[in-house]
Amino acid sequence: MFAVANQKGGVGKTTTTVNLGAGLAELGWRVLIIDLDPQGNATTGLGVEARNFDNSIYDVLLHEFPMEDCIEPTNLKNLFLVPATIDLAGAEIELVASMSRELRLKRAVEPVVDDFAFVFIDCPPSLGLLTVNGLAAASEVLVPIQCEYYALEGLGQLLRSVDLVRANLNPALELSTIVLTMYDGRTKLADQVAGEVRKHFGDKVCQTVIPRSVRVSEAPSFGEPVTVHDPHSTGAVAYRALAVELSGGPA
Repeated sequence: MFAVANQKGGVGKTTTTVNLGAGLAELGWRVLIIDLDPQGNATTGLGVEARNFDNSIYDVLLHEFPMEDCIEPTNLKNLFLVPATIDLAGAEIELVASMSRELRLKRAVEPVVDDFAFVFIDCPPSLGLLTVNGLAAASEVLVPIQCEYYALEGLGQLLRSVDLVRANLNPALELSTIVLTMYDGRTKLADQVAGEVRKHFGDKVCQTVIPRSVRVSEAPSFGEPVTVHDPHSTGAVAYRALAVELSGGPA
């Protein structure tokens, strides 16, 4: 179970969650995406509309609804979603007064986790209680890093948070996977950043690099992963390759 986290916004967290999930589902793996971001971009990016479901991750966290009652199918075989709505924006504050507030998600996901080969938790771009819930529930952290100037900025803070969660809530948590996103092969900077990240993190960094791509950017507005929106685009090919790298191949 992966928490997809980076408190820097705009690095391709949701894009990576949705498209990597779609790539793995295409390979035959059962995949669950938990949308933990109040913006609900993973939910809309998979074409799941708020009027079509009754319960969301908000009900799981605040009202202790069983998670299996909140899992929605997507248009892709093998790919399932626990959706988010704007209600989640208030959850950060509402959770403050809750008992064992950091472990709400961990307890909720335990009954369903064995039904899926991969679970991805799309965390919000901040290190508040929602992200802490994601880190406390996951066994691994996947960090998308964009190949741009301030790429490593803020990463120290995320690593400290991972260490704190490991020490206090989830001893098994490890930062296992780093994905380089928004790579523009025409710039020297992209190569420098990629080199820097590989130097820092070694074999935690995936070999597959996700290129900057118009098709990847526009796919969410159609409510579908890029692997469906334009299956032969460079972005779709890259996310499929990443899915193979992460899983070892078809289920």
